[in-house]
Amino acid sequence: MAILGRKDKTPLGIYIHIPFCRSKCQYCDFYSLTTKDDRLLDGYLDAICAHIKEAGALAPGYSVDTVYFGGGTPSFFGADGLATILTAVRSSFDVSNNAEITFEANPDSVSPKLLRKLHSEGFNRVSLGVQCDNDEILDKIGRPHNFAQAVAAVKQIRRAGFRNLSLDLIYGLPGQSVGSWERTLQNVLKLEPEHISCYGLKVEEGTALHKYQEYLNLPDDDAQADMYLAAVEILRGKGFRQYEISNFCRRNYESKHNMKYWTGGEYLGFGPDASSDFAGKRFKMVRDLRGYIDGILTGGQVIDDLQEIPPRERAGEYLMMRLRTGAGVLPQEYEKQYLLPFAPLEQVLVRYADSGHAAKLDNGHWRLTPEGFLISNSIISDLLVAQDKSAPLAKKR
Repeated sequence: MAILGRKDKTPLGIYIHIPFCRSKCQYCDFYSLTTKDDRLLDGYLDAICAHIKEAGALAPGYSVDTVYFGGGTPSFFGADGLATILTAVRSSFDVSNNAEITFEANPDSVSPKLLRKLHSEGFNRVSLGVQCDNDEILDKIGRPHNFAQAVAAVKQIRRAGFRNLSLDLIYGLPGQSVGSWERTLQNVLKLEPEHISCYGLKVEEGTALHKYQEYLNLPDDDAQADMYLAAVEILRGKGFRQYEISNFCRRNYESKHNMKYWTGGEYLGFGPDASSDFAGKRFKMVRDLRGYIDGILTGGQVIDDLQEIPPRERAGEYLMMRLRTGAGVLPQEYEKQYLLPFAPLEQVLVRYADSGHAAKLDNGHWRLTPEGFLISNSIISDLLVAQDKSAPLAKKR
């Protein structure tokens, strides 16, 4: 039997969901729990390591080039637990030597000891949840830190040796104006990150924020749009490239892991509520920590949803996800992969180009402009209607 070299293997991303937090933010609808129950934490660690070992045996033809620890708050889980999980990944999968290995952190849950430990274990990227520079607003949305702690955390991260730092921000927060958002950007830029994510606040049903949103003086949609465009302009002026709707980076500092989601790469998710797209199938783990632990350790059911996506639906996802990125879509690639004509889609994009919402690049790619990103749902809806009406191309003999 021929042995695959790493260059012959399919790239694979791994997502590890750490569903533990010190406290629940008012706007958060991700699956997470506030607990200090050591038995539950230890049970989760045993279960996820067993799950990783089991899955690794099913992926001999893959080489892992990204590992992402998200949450929840991975840094709250502790360095020893995160290091144990990463060791399980390395023992069970072929992890490339230059893999991007990220962990999310909150400013209040990092320490020099934790950071040094994780850096020595091979973690090389940190995603720090700063969100805002206004302490009053941070308190309103339930963040467990202030901006001074964020500044101190960045210094600690640098001292520990990390050279790839992403800062997460949210705009459209209670009482926030365009001017105060611009000041937030200026203050965050002083921290000199390699990557910045800017997300517009969405008040999701079931969150604490949803219950009393009418009393919070939330910016309206027009104000959020102004904040978004201000971020694009300010960050561009400081050398950041917008490579995805909400993500900006200095040269060569894109999130390699998140790019898998936007470009159709394969990934495996571990932990409750984690999603996967692997070997042509999409599936999701149960959204229940104890159910996940019991299922893994006793051989029970842990997959909550399993789908095999039809080619035409994959083609629609290609449009939706690629048009989130700065690179956009390539007509020849679309037609080759999905055997569907791009011409009907190009007619739609030409109309949006005339209104300044789309652009055709010199390399033949179609992408949305920053103004187009603001109405991307409408643009993609029109594209999907055009796609649904199109007949498949004839296969070439």
